[in-house]
Parts: sequence; C-alpha cells; structure tokens
Amino acid sequence: MNEIIQAMRDRRAVRAYKPDAVPRELVEQVVEAGLWAASGMGRQAPIILAVTDRALRDRLSAANAAVMGRDADPFYGAPVVLVVLAPRDVPTSVYDGSLVMGNMMLAASSLGLGSCWIHRAKEVFDTAEFKRVLADAGVTGDYEGIGNCILGWPAEEPAPKPRREGRVFWVE
Repeated sequence: MNEIIQAMRDRRAVRAYKPDAVPRELVEQVVEAGLWAASGMGRQAPIILAVTDRALRDRLSAANAAVMGRDADPFYGAPVVLVVLAPRDVPTSVYDGSLVMGNMMLAASSLGLGSCWIHRAKEVFDTAEFKRVLADAGVTGDYEGIGNCILGWPAEEPAPKPRREGRVFWVE
C-alpha cells in the first residue's frame, strides 16, 4: 500500500500523553506540514499559534475546559498545543484551517507523536484574554479559532475502530 495512504490508516486520536517535552525540531516539522495544506484559491490564510510554554498551555486548557463547564484538562496532558486560526473574512477559512489540522495530525503520527483535534478554539479565541495573547504574539487582524492540535508522546496506542459501512455512493 502507498505509504501516505498507510499513514492515513495508521493515525489515531491520542487521548493520553507522557509528560515528556517534544523537541522543537519535531514541532517545527509538524507545523511545516500544516503550512503546506491546500487552501481555497491558494490563499494560505490560516495561521498557527505554536504553544510550547507550559503556563500559556495551562491557561488555554483552563479556558477550553471552562467553555464546557468542566475543570479536567481537555488537552489530556499533551505538552504542545498548535492552535489553528483563520481570518473571518475568508469564505473558505474553516475548510482551509481543517486541512491544516489534518496535515499536522498526519505529520505528527509519521514522527511517532500523538495528536488529537480538540475543539473550542473558536470560543476561547473570541475572548478578550486570548485576543490579547494573539496581539502579544504579533498577530494582527480578525481571526477565528478553527481547532487545537495537541501533540505529545503517546502514553497509549489506541486501536483502530472498524470503518462504518454504507458511506460511499457511486454514480457511474
């Protein structure tokens, strides 16, 4: 089987992480993969906020949990959060950001890292607190949070779920 298709089949959402740091070089490779995602009209509009600072990661986690009305870590202990955001005025922003997320999760898996898409980036980055985080990082413009790609060393290897039948309809 083609190695890219095999990578797609092997990737899993990881929801348990070791506390060990991820080397910056690996995070950079995952981010680079995200930057190569397809985008509507080739705009390359989504941006990535790479969070490796533990204090900011923990603030993000707390804000994300608060959206759900919980206090458990929605990032499952992962030490890295790659937040994908896209300009609100780009019609394909959600789709483009989703492709960035997909590329990064595949890249993470290919490097032996675990990843998982965690929602609620939109709600968190619509707050004044996290708009300031973006401004402090040098981000200008009106961005919408698309997703949080958490990264780390997997503490478990989830088994694949069987694929549901009846999801392809051929018109020939």
